[in-house]
Amino acid sequence: MSDALRTTVLNITTGSAETVTDLTRDCADFLTRVADGRDGLLNVFVPHATAGVAVLETGAGSDHDLLAALHDLLPADDRWRHRHGSPGHGRDHVLPAIVPPHATLPVLGGSLELGTWQSVCLVDTNVDNPDRKVRLSFLG
Repeated sequence: MSDALRTTVLNITTGSAETVTDLTRDCADFLTRVADGRDGLLNVFVPHATAGVAVLETGAGSDHDLLAALHDLLPADDRWRHRHGSPGHGRDHVLPAIVPPHATLPVLGGSLELGTWQSVCLVDTNVDNPDRKVRLSFLG
């Protein structure tokens, strides 16, 4: 593997409830290990059909607001054609069309370049699968 591309996989347990999990510290720690002060790009990718990556404010209620908005847009009921798993699980398979499974973010001087209130988050509405992988890749 080239020194220009470094990658790792995080194993995240989201539990049995819909969650927004802040990954910002994990991203910063990864960049501390691999970026060596360089500029580049951090790609965050969730290799799951029922989870996504969002950049948003956390801790002030926005994470709960996002889950509420997703519940309004994608109700957990029997309208979905995709019908395995818990009731309404088909909505989880539509989630990545709204909250994409990836984000590419700027890295300047080895540090993630986020706005003051921005955090990198795993969004998981699938209560049937509590074990998630998140791939972090730095290109610089």
